[in-house]
Amino acid sequence: MAPILCVGALTMDTIFRLDRLPDGPGKVIPLDAVEVAEGMAAAQAASIVRLGEEAALWASAGDDATGDRLVAQISGEGVDCSRVRRVNGARSGFSSIFMDRTGHTMIVPRYDPALMAAPDAAPDLGGIAAVMTDVRWPGAAALALAAARAAGMPAILDADMAAREVLESLLPLATHVVASESAAKLVTGTDSAEAAATSLAAKHDAFAAVTAGAEGCWWSERGEIRHTPAPRIESIDTLAAGDVFHAGFAVGLVEGWEMARIIAFASASAAIKCTRFGGRLGAPTRAEVEAFLAR
Repeated sequence: MAPILCVGALTMDTIFRLDRLPDGPGKVIPLDAVEVAEGMAAAQAASIVRLGEEAALWASAGDDATGDRLVAQISGEGVDCSRVRRVNGARSGFSSIFMDRTGHTMIVPRYDPALMAAPDAAPDLGGIAAVMTDVRWPGAAALALAAARAAGMPAILDADMAAREVLESLLPLATHVVASESAAKLVTGTDSAEAAATSLAAKHDAFAAVTAGAEGCWWSERGEIRHTPAPRIESIDTLAAGDVFHAGFAVGLVEGWEMARIIAFASASAAIKCTRFGGRLGAPTRAEVEAFLAR
């Protein structure tokens, strides 16, 4: 199997699960807490491995102890981290995340600007099956998407919330756009996920899908917009659900499935994750997703 190269964010997240989010200053005792290496691209890569394919990561970390732990954790998931860029003197990215019982979150991230400096060139894509980028490292995302498209392989964009100019610069480079509802509405000026999917598919030479959480996913096929409902589950943690969806999407794409099966698999993967606390640590295995779908 050839790996899927994930490009973008790598952060150390401390996740606190609370009874409810605080409404003012004070000390709050969590119900649970975990520290986990994630960030969009890193969470996608680790989830791809759990779903049965190989993954590699192109991201930036500082040359500090946190960076060492980030690389060790993601490598420990079976992800090839040989392309992770270590930036001298930079502080690795980190976040504090507060979550209530229903999965609503308050996220406080910190990225050293030195980590986000654009690289000089894309890495060698020899032996890579597909490229998937987030929007957190735009310079690298642009290089990787363009290189993948030029090489004739899938160039997948996780179009999550970012500055509009960042989204508009990356969208034309992708062969497959899977956007969050909020980002899709921002960049298209529409007022619904379905309308946003229609607009993205019409404006760009790419497959387009828009995810809308519990409302499901709208996606394009042969000039039509189709809808796949989200599985009905009891959600406790939506953190990294989008990353797990993208992982499932990429796995199905490189394995050559029909699109309806890909979206159903990605949706089920994300749904299972939402029933488990711990961000990307709740990502399911392929066997778990297949059993979920069989039910």
